[in-house]
Amino acid sequence: MYAIVDIETTGSYAAAHGITEISIHVFDGEKVVEKFETLINPNQPIPHYIQAMTGITDKMAATAPVFETVAEKIYTILEGKIFVAHNVNFDYSFVKGHLAEAGFILNSKKLCTVRLSRKIFPGFASYSLGNLCHSLGITIKDRHRAGGDTEATVKVFQLLLAHDKEQHIAKSLQRNSKESVLPPNVPKEHFEQLPYTPGVYYFHNEKGKIVYVGKANNIRYRVNSHFSNNSESRQKQNFLKHIHAISFQPCATELMACILESTEIKKLWPIFNQSQKRWEDVYGIFSYEDQNGFLRLAIEKNKQRLTPVYSFHYLVDGHAILRKVMREFNLCPKLCFMQKDQVDCEGIKEGFCYGACRQKELPASYNERVQQAIESLKKQPSFAIVEKGLNGDDQSCILVTEGRFYGMGYLPSDLAITDHAMLKELLTPYKENLYIRNLINGYAARFPGKVKMLEGTTP
Repeated sequence: MYAIVDIETTGSYAAAHGITEISIHVFDGEKVVEKFETLINPNQPIPHYIQAMTGITDKMAATAPVFETVAEKIYTILEGKIFVAHNVNFDYSFVKGHLAEAGFILNSKKLCTVRLSRKIFPGFASYSLGNLCHSLGITIKDRHRAGGDTEATVKVFQLLLAHDKEQHIAKSLQRNSKESVLPPNVPKEHFEQLPYTPGVYYFHNEKGKIVYVGKANNIRYRVNSHFSNNSESRQKQNFLKHIHAISFQPCATELMACILESTEIKKLWPIFNQSQKRWEDVYGIFSYEDQNGFLRLAIEKNKQRLTPVYSFHYLVDGHAILRKVMREFNLCPKLCFMQKDQVDCEGIKEGFCYGACRQKELPASYNERVQQAIESLKKQPSFAIVEKGLNGDDQSCILVTEGRFYGMGYLPSDLAITDHAMLKELLTPYKENLYIRNLINGYAARFPGKVKMLEGTTP
């Protein structure tokens, strides 16, 4: 038995919006044997544009029952039946979520008439309910009302059953089928081609534009996780609504996937990605000469037209770096603004400050050590992280030149990796950012056996 469902709502995702109307037609494969339809009081205002589209007003909803009072009836009708809807994950997420709030747990098999129509009636310009019905010669009464749309979906489903020569409906109901969880507009073939390997995957909208970039140690599993739950979140519903295609780019290692994801997000700026969009070098260590002729180091926010000695994202990282060079090059905490009180210099107490803050040291000798500290921050080693490749005949390589990420790619497995100038000719360059730099440095510190120092550099 099938329960063919349509709902009207106050918005696009279940986590923050309510149901204003629901219609359920119980269909036995040949005819409708039971109907249930009612307006629902969503306990929140209905946006004006939705009132205009559906004709359901706040006044109408105010006298309707709240969902909790009809939840048991709805659950009783749906339990044990196959849940059918046009863009099924939208309707199912609302109904399942509202039933759960009322104390009823719904776990139904699902069929999406959008996805089925694409397979059984290929070639139509659009598979929205209105356009699909027009193509199939079905007249919709009361468009954008639950009863009228459900009645039209029943007629669509009858035609699907009658023309399903390749058993797409039966295949969709199989346990290992992804038809009920994939977005309505994504071909199953796009999912089936995804590998079980590290890499980056892309979600595209109907115009082919990339709207989300993700990385994974296992692309197939990660993409599946986006759609295999019945999340009521806004992001989940936007995924289901806007994703029309999935593509991917394999990587040999998870580290390479992380790097590629970051560069792609920075380059493409996908609408559904939030993380890393604001990741930037917020702070820097700057140098200047004070009125007494002493070179001073100071942590400040990065500014236009001023070049920092060293940049970093978190203030705590800058403090750690500055403390390190203070001790290494015998610099004064007060002249580095790491001690701002009026008490005695902590550097003198600990023995690494020679008294520049008390005028016990000439600027020339102090400044020489400051310059050495600056050079140490600017001078970084060149190295490569070398690991397995995409196949047995290659090796992956991530190149860092003088502390900065240059690029990555794949090299013959028998190539000797010794010279960074040679590697620059063979690898694909990518734009560096602080996230990538920190990622690579952290990985190199954890796995020193995978790091090859390059000629002309020091560890």
